[in-house]
Amino acid sequence: MRVLVVEPERRPEVKEINGSLESMQEIVGGLIQPVYPFDDPVALVCNDEGKLINLPANRGLRDDDGQIYDIVFGTFFLCGAPGDSDRFTSLTPGQIEQYRKRFNTPEMFWGMNGRIVCIPMED
Repeated sequence: MRVLVVEPERRPEVKEINGSLESMQEIVGGLIQPVYPFDDPVALVCNDEGKLINLPANRGLRDDDGQIYDIVFGTFFLCGAPGDSDRFTSLTPGQIEQYRKRFNTPEMFWGMNGRIVCIPMED
């Protein structure tokens, strides 16, 4: 299964995994939690306890206006999630390109005056 792995402070990387639960848990470092924040049939699979166990902040999830509504903590991956099944699939080449661009720039987060500020990490 072809997935896009997004690690904190790194650019996304395409990886081939065998699709087993163990291979997914190895990427995220624990129990998996799929979330579906996109209009596409794509799942964002992260560590179920990432926020609770203080994994590093990784990327912000943004609404249609570009405002951050949540932050993913720890390494996550993106994969296909067809609506008619309970299994994950490979991303298409178009999805890989789309989400590579979307998550290409690593981000840092700072608490400031009761707000969280996102700072892109440029090369």
